[in-house]
Amino acid sequence: MSLVLYMHPLASFCHKVLIALYENRTPFEGRTIDLGDPGSAAALLERWPVGKIPVLQDNARDRAVPETSIIIEYLQQHYTGPVRLLPEEPEASLQVRLWDRFFDNYVSVPMQTIVTDRLRPEEQRDPLGVENARATLETAYSMIDGQVSSESWVAGSSFTMADCSAAPALFFASIVHPIADPRQNLVTYFDHLMARPSVMRVIAEARPYFPMFPYAEAIPGRFLDD
Repeated sequence: MSLVLYMHPLASFCHKVLIALYENRTPFEGRTIDLGDPGSAAALLERWPVGKIPVLQDNARDRAVPETSIIIEYLQQHYTGPVRLLPEEPEASLQVRLWDRFFDNYVSVPMQTIVTDRLRPEEQRDPLGVENARATLETAYSMIDGQVSSESWVAGSSFTMADCSAAPALFFASIVHPIADPRQNLVTYFDHLMARPSVMRVIAEARPYFPMFPYAEAIPGRFLDD
């Protein structure tokens, strides 16, 4: 297999790349990395010493590709499929990149701040950091609600890399910080994302790992069954 994705089925940033791969039915081998196991982590660290997942190994080109957005752009350049996740038109492409970064930085990152805090011992928790993260999510939710008021997808009429980023970001963020009314445009967009076959597949594959999620008790029932 030319493409190998070093990943974990519960990691939101891995979901982003998996959605892109499934959108274009790109053949690849997934290898689950346990960062707590030195033997498992070694294969990742050899390719990307920073130790962040996912990392794509392209054996045909003898190249390791880190960072989710770069991986998706790399796939479009070298493993083109029927779904173009970055538009050819420069201005449209900038819009996609903007919202891709928006979801990574202002939805996924504060979500992870909240999740990480729950994993800490009580005496090491950071209430102010969590409060700030929740405030960031509130701002992000409102901005997304306005952005999707007139389009099917976040960067226009087509599903793009920005939506690959949005799906896992909103999936996990809405669990740790539910989307409050009145944000019907965002709710409609979220439901639209969750109905996308590539997204449904990623969630189904993550389901066996849901008990590991620190907010597992808050996962809506509709995501717990096929």
